[in-house]
Amino acid sequence: MDDGMKTQLVSAIHLQDVELQENPADKQPGANNNRTDETFTVEEAVETIGFGRFHILLFIIMGSASIVEAMEIMLLAVVSPEIRCEWRLEDWQVALVSMMVFLGFMVCGVLSGYVADRYGRWKVVFGGFVWSAYFSLLTSFAPSYGWFIFLRSMVGCGIAGASQGFVLKTEFIPAKHRAYLLPLASIFWMLGSMLIIVLGMCVVPTLGWRWMIRISVTPSIILIFLFKFIPESARYNVSAGKVQAAMDSLQKIADMNGSSLPAGRLMEPPVSERGSWRILLSSVYRRTTLLLWFSWFVASFGYYGSVLSSSELLEKNLLCVKDADVEHLVKHRHVDGLCYCIPFGLNDYQTLLISCLGEVALIPLNICLLNVVGRRLSMTIMQMLAAIFFLMLNICTTMYGFTVLLFLLRSLVSMNFNVVYIYTAEVYPTAARSLGLGFCTSFSRIGGMIAPFIAQVLMSQSVILALCPFAVACVVCALGNFLLPIETKGRALLQNS
Repeated sequence: MDDGMKTQLVSAIHLQDVELQENPADKQPGANNNRTDETFTVEEAVETIGFGRFHILLFIIMGSASIVEAMEIMLLAVVSPEIRCEWRLEDWQVALVSMMVFLGFMVCGVLSGYVADRYGRWKVVFGGFVWSAYFSLLTSFAPSYGWFIFLRSMVGCGIAGASQGFVLKTEFIPAKHRAYLLPLASIFWMLGSMLIIVLGMCVVPTLGWRWMIRISVTPSIILIFLFKFIPESARYNVSAGKVQAAMDSLQKIADMNGSSLPAGRLMEPPVSERGSWRILLSSVYRRTTLLLWFSWFVASFGYYGSVLSSSELLEKNLLCVKDADVEHLVKHRHVDGLCYCIPFGLNDYQTLLISCLGEVALIPLNICLLNVVGRRLSMTIMQMLAAIFFLMLNICTTMYGFTVLLFLLRSLVSMNFNVVYIYTAEVYPTAARSLGLGFCTSFSRIGGMIAPFIAQVLMSQSVILALCPFAVACVVCALGNFLLPIETKGRALLQNS
């Protein structure tokens, strides 16, 4: 090669280097086409964005929603002695109040799930809170027992819609954070339970139960104005073909978290069969669905059994207590009739408060079990332990011993309920996730409807006979949980079946 050719070659290489510096690869013709050809899914976007400020805001607002739900449910345990006294109610009539709340929940549970899958999660959750707050306020003006149970059933219907907030929350959380954040939501449920008990302790003796209900509606009204900060589920928007709306939501979340979306454009096919019960009973999910329905039934049966049993044992002084004070010597049932007016004493309120703390005491253990043994085995272990502690409530012990037993029992049934929620939201695809949760919550309310008649009616006849059904149900459910075919630990949320 002569010197002239070498000079031309060096000049050509130098010219190419200059062009590359002036026109980087991503600005060269055709580069934009390559970038726009790249696509990503909602799952990839959620994982890329990661955990940040948006999820903290989501956690606080949706957690506050759990506070409101807990207050509406726990209100039944606090107000039962008061309405029994005011309207001279029999045991079955007191139990009917709880049953009507859960009946409203059951009827509206499936409906709210269907509407959430077809028309969006946000609308259902917001509407549920407005509905439940309105009818809860009306309950405080109930002129008679009949009006009271009707209005409480309407409250239950609203809570069914609000419970879809768990799906909305789950669909925004990255997979590796779900096992940590979702169990921590129990803290808010505990706060709601404790708040209504403190209200009962402070307000009922002076202003009465009606003012307690009116004051308890205040958090619901505040929460309604905070919902504007929570967007519609991006997973729902994509399944409904609203890709741009999903993209806008994801971009806002990324900006708030100080991160970015994956390269390319969001692209997922819309799902035409949204909110269809056929998905739940398809060959892929049939066994899971049937076992989950029973698991939810027992979760609610056991949880509300523990709540109502504790209040009933304290109100009627049915405990076998070695160191009973004067208050616990007053009995509900006498030879010449019933004593209708036995209000909660200060010690009773304190026992209920301590038992509420049990709902969060074992959260570290819950998180550990979810990450180590998975969802199925976690539910199996907790149900077996709950069965043992239900039977132990019949042991003759001190008031301190009963408080410890109740504390541990509430921990176990609360943990199990939380894991059942997590598993259900993870196992079903976006196309039927809300409907799946709606069906499950409806079956759970059947358990909630039966629990009062055992915890509040049968308990007066025999404590051990009332506790045995809860223990047996927990054992059978533990076996059913072990047979669930799908483990969801670390699994991405599916868009369709």
